[in-house]
Amino acid sequence: MTPEQIQMVDLYTQYEKVQPEMDQAILDVVRSTQFINGQAVKSFTSALSDYLDNAYVIPCANGTDALQIALMALDLKQDDEVIVPAFTYVATAEVIGLLGLKPIMVDVDPYTFNTTAELIKPKLTDRTKAIIPVHLFGQSTDMEDILILAKDRGIAVIEDNAQAIGAKYTFRDGSSDFTGCMGDMGTTSFFPSKNLGCYGDGGAMTTRDHGFALKMQMIANHGQSKKYHHQVIGCNSRLDTIQAAVLEIKLKHLNKYSDARQEVAKYYDNNLAGIDGLITPTVAENSTHVYHQYTLRVLNGKRNDLKAFLADHGVPSMIYYPLPLYKQVAFQSILESDFDLPVSEQLSHEVLSLPIHTEMPSETQDFIIETIKKFDFS
Repeated sequence: MTPEQIQMVDLYTQYEKVQPEMDQAILDVVRSTQFINGQAVKSFTSALSDYLDNAYVIPCANGTDALQIALMALDLKQDDEVIVPAFTYVATAEVIGLLGLKPIMVDVDPYTFNTTAELIKPKLTDRTKAIIPVHLFGQSTDMEDILILAKDRGIAVIEDNAQAIGAKYTFRDGSSDFTGCMGDMGTTSFFPSKNLGCYGDGGAMTTRDHGFALKMQMIANHGQSKKYHHQVIGCNSRLDTIQAAVLEIKLKHLNKYSDARQEVAKYYDNNLAGIDGLITPTVAENSTHVYHQYTLRVLNGKRNDLKAFLADHGVPSMIYYPLPLYKQVAFQSILESDFDLPVSEQLSHEVLSLPIHTEMPSETQDFIIETIKKFDFS
């Protein structure tokens, strides 16, 4: 192989493997001319509900809209507080500020990259109305204690499941559930590079609560449950029919895609273990990991040097995320002026994600691994 062939995500080869079925599905939508709320939207929604053990699924235009709509369903008041991890993508906190609510940022575990009930508890006040745990990089937050904490105080839980669809969490009694289905509501993204991605933008809300399902569906449809009769101020957020047709086909392969990502991660683990200066991803005991990203920690201030070294050798990599959210300019006016979250700060200087996708040949991984082993971590 040549280094130019290495990609963070290879969507084209994935497409080639389902090309006849995919092309036909898209052509069927075009021929039907049902581009909005066509049959494929209903069919995919039903299929995803079945996959998630009969959870309610409400499709929408993208993952950010999903977060906004879920928050809107809580009828919160201006300046109500919403707990969110500081080490995540901006959308999780962006919608809080957009709705006039106050994001309260908490730190994360240095190994799983997810927040915990222990880190959340000191930040709770009488104004705390919701917690948004993020299942970052493909594995579940430790949900059981967060759910207990929230229930005891009457606080809603909205799971940001944009990176972990298909992952499962096991409770202490041995029962398990899918990420996005444990809290009051869950949200996900179907951005093309996601584990279940479409060929444009798309998202969905999930819940096991019938009342929340009806309310989110109404909000996403201009606040109406009956055409031209608007009960609440809503928005216009729809998954278009072509994207639903794409997703229905890819959903059939989601478990296989997850297995492929886990194999890639296992190969990285086995071959990068023991390198002084690297920490490979930690998998929580109570969660499966679907590896939306394979994220290393690079110690000794060498992260940027390693990234540049890889790039020089034709290996792409990504930094998710170079700044904790509380250091983003956008949040300065709505956050407390003086606080520090040391783990989020540390991770922003250490994390580096390697290429991982469902069609990754072993020779590609071997090239990446051998390139990393040539780097001087001292």
